[in-house]
Amino acid sequence: MQRRPLVLAAALAAGLSFAGTAAQAQDFPPKKAVTLVVGFAAGGSADIAARIIAKKLGENIGQSVIVENKPGAGGNLAHAQVANGPADGSVLLFGSIGPLSIAPHMMKVSYDPLKDLAPITMGVTFPNVLVVPASTGVKTLGEFVAKAKREPGKLDFASTGPGSAAHLAGELLNDVAKIDTVHVPYKGGAPALQDVLGGRVAAFYAAPPSALPHIEAGKLIPLATTGLARPAYLPNVPTVAETYPGFDATNWYAFVASAKTPKPLLDRWNTEIVKVLNAPDVRENLLKHGQTAAPGTREDLGKFIGTEYAKWGRIVRERKITAD
Repeated sequence: MQRRPLVLAAALAAGLSFAGTAAQAQDFPPKKAVTLVVGFAAGGSADIAARIIAKKLGENIGQSVIVENKPGAGGNLAHAQVANGPADGSVLLFGSIGPLSIAPHMMKVSYDPLKDLAPITMGVTFPNVLVVPASTGVKTLGEFVAKAKREPGKLDFASTGPGSAAHLAGELLNDVAKIDTVHVPYKGGAPALQDVLGGRVAAFYAAPPSALPHIEAGKLIPLATTGLARPAYLPNVPTVAETYPGFDATNWYAFVASAKTPKPLLDRWNTEIVKVLNAPDVRENLLKHGQTAAPGTREDLGKFIGTEYAKWGRIVRERKITAD
């Protein structure tokens, strides 16, 4: 006679336990520390932007947001870590163009950027800038191309890793200018920049945040930017497209998380991060470092990543670009 009440009690207890687990899984902000993973070394463009945003985000939610640098494989290690990591909203990724839309076409990766990572919002956009050490004597893109043609296979260029925007920019210039410069991958912008400054590598498709101070100091010469329009902070530097029409290798960083993260948490993170990116002090600070805040919806970011994935996949296949 007691069986039915006992079964109901057990079912009720299980239901309450499940509800409690579900509620806990969607706590905002998460009860444990919030981590923002960056796939590149400290001091580079991604790291600079991530720390500016994380500071304000932490202030807004009343909890510290810790930036964790996970360099390696052009950012792919960080993307794999987050794709296969906690899905409780406590881990965010400052995703980048390479691992999200380029690298999977060039090498085997342990994640699917379109299935294993969920979009939150676009973060920042910016063109790279092709720089050379002042000691080389090269002052224009035309001079750089001419030197590369005189010395095929001898000039090298740094990037933040195989499949990164910097890597593809160099390969695209090789293609359109009919030159042969050699790719040298690094684990992030900071170590690449140090070797360019030291004259150990001939050129670098650098992110403006890390390159601008050295350009202003006269240590690096900016030859061209990789977007379709000249950025406001480098108005006198031409775009590659001004010489080679249609050339476009715009860089971007976007916020994503494990695709298993509950939708309410993803939506809430979108609201909070968009609020930060719209803050005047954050926008101004990012612009000082050569980056433009670009907040948006989750849906828009998902469509954008899909478009970029298709675009770069086609270019990698057509031009037979490899990770070597």
